[in-house]
Amino acid sequence: MNRRELLGRTALLGLGATLGSKVALDPRIARGAGDPAAALAQLASTILVKDVNGMAAAPISVVKLGDDELAKIKGMNATAAIVMHYGGNDWSRAQIQALQTQLAGMGVKVIAVTDAGFKAEKQVSDIETVLTQKPSIIIGVPVDPAATARAFKAAADQGVKVVFANFAPSGLVAGKDYVSVVSADEYGNGVAAALLLVQALGGKGEVGLIYHAADFHVTRQRYEAVKATLKDYPDVKVVAEQGIGGPDFPGDAEKAASAMLTSHRRIKGIWAVWDVPAEGVISAARTAGRDDLVITTIDLGENVAIDMASGGFVKGLGAQRVYDQGVTEALLAGYGLLGKEAPPYVASPALPTTKQNLLEAWQTVYHAPPTAKITKSMT
Repeated sequence: MNRRELLGRTALLGLGATLGSKVALDPRIARGAGDPAAALAQLASTILVKDVNGMAAAPISVVKLGDDELAKIKGMNATAAIVMHYGGNDWSRAQIQALQTQLAGMGVKVIAVTDAGFKAEKQVSDIETVLTQKPSIIIGVPVDPAATARAFKAAADQGVKVVFANFAPSGLVAGKDYVSVVSADEYGNGVAAALLLVQALGGKGEVGLIYHAADFHVTRQRYEAVKATLKDYPDVKVVAEQGIGGPDFPGDAEKAASAMLTSHRRIKGIWAVWDVPAEGVISAARTAGRDDLVITTIDLGENVAIDMASGGFVKGLGAQRVYDQGVTEALLAGYGLLGKEAPPYVASPALPTTKQNLLEAWQTVYHAPPTAKITKSMT
């Protein structure tokens, strides 16, 4: 099944043009004159996300290395370190797997994989430790754009070829301090999650939003996209918003959702910023006896997939093409080793996911069949 057919099966929404960092939907849909389930297929070919400087992204499909280039890299005996922001979810595990597999195929040895637990000071320490091993490449997901900038800059100054996932730290320059940034369409996935929430609610109802209370470009783009999109649906009213800082994201989200359900008893839906907090919202809904609550989120993790498959609370989400992103990061590291000019910012399209296309979406995201728990949960 190709991408167009896959998205056609989801029966989602079409997007119109973009303006700045906001999305202009078809007015007939945005103002309630049309059914939200009638469009959104343009997300398959439209990238809405912008980097921290407002730069639009090129598609990841432009990143390629030829056989001769790969042969040159294999002769370099290069090494790589993977410096993660957070390692506690399916996204991170898939990212690491994709990087290790692609780098191995390029003859690059991975000498370290670190997990900062979403703490900037830990990531700075991780980078300093990794640099003592003199890697040729560092591929990292910055925790904080300001607090980690000096450490990543130190790596670049030592001649390390740096590639970032999601965004680059403050003040670093593409082509000088790093090779490129690879992202999902975080804004597009936020749009998808909001539209799926509208669709599941039948176009009306009170909702709550649980966002990431941190200066983290990725999650901020999601939150901004959800809020901007919901404004186009006047019968869907945001009555509560709560930020969570972690590191206990499921626990923090469960507390936030419980407070919302207690204070706003007419809430019909809650959006959570990614799948792990969404698990906390599921727990809160169960405790409150709210079997009717609609949840949407971003990132296709196994637990939310199981809930969706079984007809539970999660009715839809925007998924990142995480394996493809990891492969692209490794290829761009190869650009750095070769001195090949690279696009400064690339992204993969959003992937709106519902129960209807869940199994195909899992294969697209992870390049692996759905887990046995997911397939057994399909009702």
